[in-house]
Amino acid sequence: MKPSLPTLLSINGGYVDTAGFLALHGLFTAHVTGNFVTFGASMVLGTSGAIAKLLALPVFCIVVILAHLLGGDLSRRKLPVLRIILTLKFLLLVLAAIFAISFGPFASGDGWQAILTGMTLVSAMAIQNALHRIHLASAPPTTLMTGTTTQIMIDIADLLLGTAPEAKATIKARLGRMGAAVGGFACGCAAAALLFMFAGVECFLVPPVMALVGILFHASKPQAKPA
Repeated sequence: MKPSLPTLLSINGGYVDTAGFLALHGLFTAHVTGNFVTFGASMVLGTSGAIAKLLALPVFCIVVILAHLLGGDLSRRKLPVLRIILTLKFLLLVLAAIFAISFGPFASGDGWQAILTGMTLVSAMAIQNALHRIHLASAPPTTLMTGTTTQIMIDIADLLLGTAPEAKATIKARLGRMGAAVGGFACGCAAAALLFMFAGVECFLVPPVMALVGILFHASKPQAKPA
């Protein structure tokens, strides 16, 4: 069976976050929360990459706003919103791969080359976060697993306690979706770590390929209307 679009996004989210963290001196590219921690660590320990970590949040926010505005405009024009937004993310990942291979490996996270590469990846993942919230809202998050893992543990506890048959079916269905999200993200993280170890910055060739797979096999399917 082919993985669903949310599962593919989770794999790519874990991959990009891990590859970015390893190549760009601790920069989280798929979610912004971790950069608050690593920015503080950079300030205290004097490690590189503080500028990129500081820029990640405003860049992320601006791109989410622009993606939402673009989506609204495309919708009014009756154009295929999800496919176009996914294609934009794909192009940004291609650009990030070109930057990473051209400029990397990065001796410092504070150079303009590393910052440019990092912000391109942050922009791509901001688009993924925006399209998930707007077009795939019923699916588990694809870039942050804390809430999903918490819900999985709660559901497991409910099953152990015993629930009504109707509730059990709902819980099991939710566990399947959330398990696929967490498993996909974890597989993406592991794949990125292994490929970075053996291939270095060439590992950034993989995310655009996965994004292209998502476009070719899933973006043309009928999607739920935005919430």
